[in-house]
Amino acid sequence: MKCNLYIFIISVVLLILTPACKTAKLSDAQAQFERGEYNDAAKTYRKVYNKLTKREQRPLRGEVAYQMGLCYDKLSMTPRASAAFQNAIRYQYPDSTAILLLAKSLQQEGKYQTAITNYENYLALNPISTVARDGIRGCQLAIRNKENPTRYVVKNAKIFNSRRADFAPMLFGADFDQIYFTSTNEKATGTQRSEITGMKRSDIFFSKKNELGEWQRPEPAQGSLNSEFDEGIVSFSPDGSTMYLTKARREPNANTSVEIYTSQRSEAQWSAPVKYEITADTLSAYGHPAVSPDGQFLYFSSDMPGGYGGKDIWRVSLTDRYGSLENLGDQINTAGDEMFPYCRTDNTLYFASDGHPGYGGLDIFKATLTESNLWLVENMGAPINSSADDFGITFGNGEWGFFSSNRKDANGHDHIYSFELPEIKVWISGYVLDKDEEPVPNAIIRIVGRDGSNQKEIARDDGSFRFRLERGIHYVMLAGAKGYLNAKQEFVSDIAEEDAEYNVDFILAAVNKPQVVENIFYDFDKATLRPESTVALDEMAQVLRDNPNVAIEMGAHTDRKGSEKYNLRLSDRRAKSVVDYLISVGVKADRLVHKGYGKSQPKTITKRLNREYPQFPEGTILTEEFINSLSPEEQEIADQINRRTEFRVLSLNYDMYY
Repeated sequence: MKCNLYIFIISVVLLILTPACKTAKLSDAQAQFERGEYNDAAKTYRKVYNKLTKREQRPLRGEVAYQMGLCYDKLSMTPRASAAFQNAIRYQYPDSTAILLLAKSLQQEGKYQTAITNYENYLALNPISTVARDGIRGCQLAIRNKENPTRYVVKNAKIFNSRRADFAPMLFGADFDQIYFTSTNEKATGTQRSEITGMKRSDIFFSKKNELGEWQRPEPAQGSLNSEFDEGIVSFSPDGSTMYLTKARREPNANTSVEIYTSQRSEAQWSAPVKYEITADTLSAYGHPAVSPDGQFLYFSSDMPGGYGGKDIWRVSLTDRYGSLENLGDQINTAGDEMFPYCRTDNTLYFASDGHPGYGGLDIFKATLTESNLWLVENMGAPINSSADDFGITFGNGEWGFFSSNRKDANGHDHIYSFELPEIKVWISGYVLDKDEEPVPNAIIRIVGRDGSNQKEIARDDGSFRFRLERGIHYVMLAGAKGYLNAKQEFVSDIAEEDAEYNVDFILAAVNKPQVVENIFYDFDKATLRPESTVALDEMAQVLRDNPNVAIEMGAHTDRKGSEKYNLRLSDRRAKSVVDYLISVGVKADRLVHKGYGKSQPKTITKRLNREYPQFPEGTILTEEFINSLSPEEQEIADQINRRTEFRVLSLNYDMYY
């Protein structure tokens, strides 16, 4: 819940009420609020509110409702906050800020259209408000992206969560097999309840994986780390020997604030925390430490002077603190709150903010430092972000990790969620077959990508193969085998963020027997190629380009009809037409020979032809005598099979520069 966010960073809102309202109870509530004791203050304000029943007390009731709304907002009890701000407006609370806070609260409930209406109502009174305009942009972003979430998969990490608040996870260890987080569960040290949250004061807990890789039930961090005060929100030095943590500064009748401490690790024990001095300023809050991966800088959140409003993210050198304190600037920081920094790489920072346009409450943002030394900030989108508070992210070795959120919790309690970006799996598979659609033995397939990848595989016994690819890459594939011509194909994998399986088959031509070229058509009783033949002939030309040392004969065959002399002349002209076309598209003429066979070489039925025409047994020769024994329908089919164009390899040693 949001109170857990602010338990470590003071946010004091002063309310000056009229002298007539300075009753003991009201003054108690105001003092509790100013000390950051939002849970106790909300209860006290509620009692005062319920007593204000007279008509002349309506203005005061509006003021108390407004203050009560502020408490519920800090406690992330969003529906109660919305109701309180609505009552403040109903009783004509004079400050238009109530409308703005109602809009923000409705946005956190996911009631985006109603929130937009209230943001617009506020803009009518305060036209220059960037907060309201950003609020509208955030609502529109949420509405627009509701049906188009990112591919991240988010789940409740139930093993870490209790009935109280559990938040700010941080993975630890070389294998990311340990996790530390902050919790107010019943195992926390001490017996007193926090005036801020109404729960036990937070402690640091940890969990680790067992030998099966399963997370174990969390336990309090070992050593002298935890106390009866609030501790939490940790980060570690690169070598894991030093923990940086946030610790609450609590004094009787004083405002709540926080400071950064360090603890040293000795084996599995953590030492008692020691304050880490950042500046001499003792009035500001310093919390949410995050160590850079190289150990050079400590990033943190603070409300110290010199910022852009609310809490800002700052950094200080861990090796030379003097003069190194630096605000990250207005590309990161806004008039709102920026908190929970997390450094994943030296130029990638994650943080939570309610100042940048978001879905509601705190959203998690990714900031990337560009070559021009500017931060590019982007919302991580749903489902990582929601209308509730989302913050405190940590990554493992890849696109997985944990974060905290108070989504779907009626009491506004924070819980830890896991996230993972499933790997996109792109494959290409197929078969290497011969012209009879039989597997080619020992076929080798190579695939080369323009990304520099180079893979090789031997086809399985059934001719199948499969390769893993990347998205959006141009690939060239080559299949070959001893005794067969090579075949090449090119394609570009899709850039879509989804799994994909491409299919491509290679049909290899044997070099020791004639190979039919399918789909070559001629005009009746002529040698003229019909236009639909060009597809097959272009493919034939590509085969010759893929096999530059091959010389071939193009042979044409006719059916049984007509004289031998006529069919020989017709088939010879048809074969020459094919050769002429291949020459016209760039094939060297001395690689090509044409020959007409007429009806002298009837086709023998192969396994493939038998599968297609089972009435003709495999091995059957379609002679004129055999065809004459068939029915008229089957005679036409047999004649069609005999009418064919084939190529035959003459040489594998053609010199293309001859």
